[in-house]
Amino acid sequence: MKTTIGKWNIGVGLWVMASFMIYGFVLIYLRDFAPGKEAWIESYNTGAHFEARLAHVHGNLFSLLNIVFGFLLMKLNLKDNLAKWASWLALAGLLMPLGILGEVYLGLPYYLVLVGGLSIFLATVLLGVAVVQMKNETKGN
Repeated sequence: MKTTIGKWNIGVGLWVMASFMIYGFVLIYLRDFAPGKEAWIESYNTGAHFEARLAHVHGNLFSLLNIVFGFLLMKLNLKDNLAKWASWLALAGLLMPLGILGEVYLGLPYYLVLVGGLSIFLATVLLGVAVVQMKNETKGN
């Protein structure tokens, strides 16, 4: 049975990855070309600079995870209920890097970071459970 569960993970994952790639170019500009780049370089491992790099790395990682999860969800014959939950939780995981950016640039509280981190973790666990259950179901057939 073909399913479209996971299609949104792939599409959103690609768009968010492209966005965080552009953000990476902005960070390179700030480090190498912007006026006052020396101050930016001096704060390399502290404060907003460190948080900005965390958002960039986690944004690309969680985007890639969504692409992989989406592909697996579309290709594997998983229980629809578990697959839908894993899909939505993986998408919610993107709140983590967006929450880090919200902290750095908007002064938002850390709640989005926690919700996103917990969501991507739960999506991973659920996908693992769904795959194990799939294996057990097909073994007897």
